[in-house]
Amino acid sequence: MSTAVRTTTGDTNRASEAGEPTRTTVLAFLARVQEGDPGRIAELFAERVDWVIAENPAVPWIRPRRTRADVADHFRELAAGQRADPAGTSVDTIAVDGEEALLGGRLAGTVRATGKSFSSPFTMRLTVRDGLIVRYRVVEDAAAIAAACTHG
Repeated sequence: MSTAVRTTTGDTNRASEAGEPTRTTVLAFLARVQEGDPGRIAELFAERVDWVIAENPAVPWIRPRRTRADVADHFRELAAGQRADPAGTSVDTIAVDGEEALLGGRLAGTVRATGKSFSSPFTMRLTVRDGLIVRYRVVEDAAAIAAACTHG
């Protein structure tokens, strides 16, 4: 996920009171990602987190993460490795059901080391318990991002 996010259509499941704590955490997460402070982003994660972004050896910031400190490192490495494109990055859908949230949208940026740009649809699934993100799943166009990270 880029360090700049523009929400274009917002919530799709406003009626669910059971999901309000999850929705609150998700919206805080998006706001903090937009602010770009890795430590503040990580504060929204549990001390131990179930984190999966499909492995992509060409992308240096994508690797296994297990702790809140690892989450801060991810967002630090992401910011160091790419420059977000706020005009090309959006969250188009947020759906919440109890502890679960699904987000969909588009991410875009330029890899600093290569100068190459990328654009990718993404889907993110978050599980929130006691106001903290305990599970983080992201599916994105790994080939497009890897191509932008590859010299030549």
